[in-house]
Amino acid sequence: MTDKPSKEDLENPSMASRRRFLKNSLLAAGGVALFGGMPLAGRSTAWAAGGALETTKAKLGFIALTDAAPLFVADEKGFFAKYGMTGVEVLKQSSWGTTRDNIVLGSANNGIDGGHILSPMPYLISAGTVTPNNQPVPMYILARLNLAGQCISVGQEYADLKVGLDTREFKKALEAKKASGKKVSAAMTFPGGTHDLWIRYWLAAGGIDPNSDINTITVPPAQMVANMKVGSMDTFCVCEPWNEQLINQKIGYTANTTGELWHNHPEKAFALRADYVDANPNATQALLMAVMEAQQFCEKPENREEVAQICAKRRWIGAPFKDIVERMRGDFDYGTGKVVKNSPEQMRYWDDFASYPFQSHDLWFLTENQRWGYLPQDFDTQALIAKVNREDLWRAAATELGVPAAQIPTSTSRGVETFFDGKVFDPENPKAYLDSLTIKALA
Repeated sequence: MTDKPSKEDLENPSMASRRRFLKNSLLAAGGVALFGGMPLAGRSTAWAAGGALETTKAKLGFIALTDAAPLFVADEKGFFAKYGMTGVEVLKQSSWGTTRDNIVLGSANNGIDGGHILSPMPYLISAGTVTPNNQPVPMYILARLNLAGQCISVGQEYADLKVGLDTREFKKALEAKKASGKKVSAAMTFPGGTHDLWIRYWLAAGGIDPNSDINTITVPPAQMVANMKVGSMDTFCVCEPWNEQLINQKIGYTANTTGELWHNHPEKAFALRADYVDANPNATQALLMAVMEAQQFCEKPENREEVAQICAKRRWIGAPFKDIVERMRGDFDYGTGKVVKNSPEQMRYWDDFASYPFQSHDLWFLTENQRWGYLPQDFDTQALIAKVNREDLWRAAATELGVPAAQIPTSTSRGVETFFDGKVFDPENPKAYLDSLTIKALA
């Protein structure tokens, strides 16, 4: 899965970028993807650059989280309109389950066309594993919205432990609580979604089985703090501002930011129903370019305070500015005396190829869904990635935007990934990764 640039490419990066664009367009048309030779059957080919918009409308959903900021910024700063998409509606969803339901409905039935979403969800929706009657609703991932920036929080009752990456002492405390007759719970936001996978990975690394040693429950992001306050959970995983708000309300503290589990891990995606993309290729390009420009805006340090102010607005997150701004700047007070300024694990919106949807990362998400029994072991992960991941459209949009060649990956794989506990995921051999994991629940 390596696509190394030639000497000629290095000497002429703009031509190299153009060659890659043409190569990907031809591959899409010819039916071969770059990742593992997977077929692109059933896909539309890349849009015609500069073609007339088929529609100026789109209904995009979002959850009240700071990694949806590119959608807020694209709306507030006029980027959607800049590319001709004057009828875009960016609509708040109450939970990821609601997001799924509205994607299944589609905008024609008063639902949504797509938007801000947990990266595994377009796969689970396309496969029909989380939809009513298990009916597949094909989706495309067009971009990653961000890297890292999520956190795992722990309740104040465990303040003396100062729980961090290592959960072994936390395990003893949970066992003691259970022995006293009380329930212990870990909350995430959607089964098989990113927050579910991060907290399961963290717990399992320290010997806590998330399927038997603790109740793993689903709670909408905006309800995490309130539920921790009334004692419904011992730990949760979610994006900001809810971890920072937990600290500000003195209800709990941050055990870790998820980038500490896996540096620069992929997180949310920008995804649309396949039928919207297929019917509106030029409108899709316009939406994608607007989102990518917004990601570039969000990434710049000088814009972070303004982005935090935008996020705080009632129509978007509707949380106090003070609960958002510090971590938006990259400064993390864990609530335990640990403070990290300009954290290397802060959320990335554009740098470090944050926007590009690496197919190797989608393979990890599907492999972890197999690990926890959400997908069967014989599931054809590569075939689904070929249908859902539209990195070819991202590359075409990047070319149209004039993104420098240095900011465009030369491969659909980021290569071998190493996690905080020493486990290694090689996208060329996902089974070896699965076999290396002690705690799992394979279907």
